[in-house]
Amino acid sequence: MLKELASRCCFIVLFFCSLAVSATEQRILVYGDSLSASFGIAVSQGWPALLGQRLQSSGSPLTVTNASISGETTAGGRARFAAVLSQFKPAVVILALGANDGLRGLPVAEMKSNLAFMVALAKKHRARVLLVGMHLPPNYGPRYTQEFDTAFRNLAKREKVALLPFLLEPIALDQDAFQPDGLHPTAAAQPKILDHVWKALKPLLT
Repeated sequence: MLKELASRCCFIVLFFCSLAVSATEQRILVYGDSLSASFGIAVSQGWPALLGQRLQSSGSPLTVTNASISGETTAGGRARFAAVLSQFKPAVVILALGANDGLRGLPVAEMKSNLAFMVALAKKHRARVLLVGMHLPPNYGPRYTQEFDTAFRNLAKREKVALLPFLLEPIALDQDAFQPDGLHPTAAAQPKILDHVWKALKPLLT
């Protein structure tokens, strides 16, 4: 992704999800990549925006701030995480990074270290964490894909945080649920992703 496009997407998403949110409201911070930044669809159609709508309709005091950036890696996320936490002071963090590390074949150990740093920092800020994992296609080789997959599980177990093993699990085998690039879900698939995230997130909201 072009850096300019990524920055513009981040600004739009942050503006939309933070609009009219007072400083006294508790927030859920969605911190991910293009799969959470509504790439290729309207921001209002993405699962983070739908999560905000669900919370609002249920009368929940929680609001959603989406700080996801298309193309983001765990290294990029780590670099800006402290500032984002200080700015938004979330009660819950949905940490959904790592897909771009895997697609670029970056070392799994570095990805895990970056995620561990962000989990620890979120906990230091007294935020509850939902770690969201990802699966890679088999062409990356069994050794790398297995190591990548287990990194999320091992980290969640070690840090004692909630885990959603695979963000795209409910749509992964449905070609019609993806845009022409074969990577990013369509608008129609977003409610299914939300329902999947909700099952893991709900226990953190009580």
